[in-house]
Amino acid sequence: MHEEIIEQFKKLQSISRTHVETEKRNEILLILAKNLKKSEAEILEANKKDLAKMTEDDPLRDRLLLDTERIDGICSEIEKVASLPDPTGKFLEDRTLENGLQLKRITVPMGVVGVIYEARPNVTVDVFSLCFKSGNAVVLKGGSDAENSNKAIVSVIKETLKEAGESEDWLYLMPADREYVKTMLEADRYIDLIIPRGSQGLIKFVKENSLVPVIETGAGIVHTYIDEDFNLEWAKQIVFNAKTQRPSVCNALDCLVIHEKSADKLDQITEKLAEKEVIIFADAASHEAIKDKYPANLLKKAEEEHFGKEFLSLQMAIKTVSNLDEAIEHINKYSSRHSEAIISNNISHQHRFVRDVDASTVYTNTSTRFTDGGIFGLGAEIGISTQKLHTRGPFALEALTTYKWIVKGEGECR
Repeated sequence: MHEEIIEQFKKLQSISRTHVETEKRNEILLILAKNLKKSEAEILEANKKDLAKMTEDDPLRDRLLLDTERIDGICSEIEKVASLPDPTGKFLEDRTLENGLQLKRITVPMGVVGVIYEARPNVTVDVFSLCFKSGNAVVLKGGSDAENSNKAIVSVIKETLKEAGESEDWLYLMPADREYVKTMLEADRYIDLIIPRGSQGLIKFVKENSLVPVIETGAGIVHTYIDEDFNLEWAKQIVFNAKTQRPSVCNALDCLVIHEKSADKLDQITEKLAEKEVIIFADAASHEAIKDKYPANLLKKAEEEHFGKEFLSLQMAIKTVSNLDEAIEHINKYSSRHSEAIISNNISHQHRFVRDVDASTVYTNTSTRFTDGGIFGLGAEIGISTQKLHTRGPFALEALTTYKWIVKGEGECR
């Protein structure tokens, strides 16, 4: 099987060096959106088989779930990607050196992009549409939990490519078995970039074992800090939205950090969370502040393990601090550098927080749930990059390009 996979990688590398005109790429993506909608029944049936293998209380279940609304959303994202400008072929630099050489720098596709992900079949479509639009071939390594869904979606993608007279080798879905991950991570001769999207454990494993360059996306340990002077109504709605609107995603709230002088408002801030049965792991001060107000069965005392944890469910931690410096220190210690927020009326505190908190996206007086390539107007995304090299934040079309230098002369020699 290893040899068969390597042969597929070679095909990907070969097709990645060919060129498909922008207009045709866009046309194929629009056809794909229509074909996915036509195949909705088959895709949802495959998704039901995957859901049947997962327990009802698994936090990944929401990520795995497909329904008519989500299929419509996926198709809409494809159409958005098709409407975006081609990120390749842009001249970043165009000048003439003193010796007469004409020097240009132009954006080009990465080549072959590999993505390893868990549970989310929508990623299959997002990754293909972004990579194909930017001229990249893509190898996907989905988890066994979404195996049937991924196969059904890839079948539609390949049929669409075939229908348009284009090679099916732009996309390869690897076997779901974990044993083949190593084959992918060691294929540095054929794959130019690997992006792990999933749990901290997955990302850590890929980083430690890959010979191919890696960009981290996915893991979000997200904080919201409530300052000493703040708008209570804003805080109530922001915290509720950030924690409960979709708790299984990477930009959902994990830890509420609150100034000790604001702790007397904590019962009002957390009141609506009880309606959604959010389990709170509170430090000593915050536990004391809400122990008689928050349901006893949902309130627990925090341990060290609850700070720096991505819950991906209706659970969160609360940490009390004595000042802004302590809040920033706590966040920088436990953050995954994804998304962080401050709720404050103090302009200087807002500026300090934005400047000193180390994260890809920092918010003032709003929910962290907005960290998303589509929301930012970038089309779909492969994930949120939490590192600093190459790209940071939503990993979308522009991030799937690199550049090359083009030098033109008339007989010059050095």
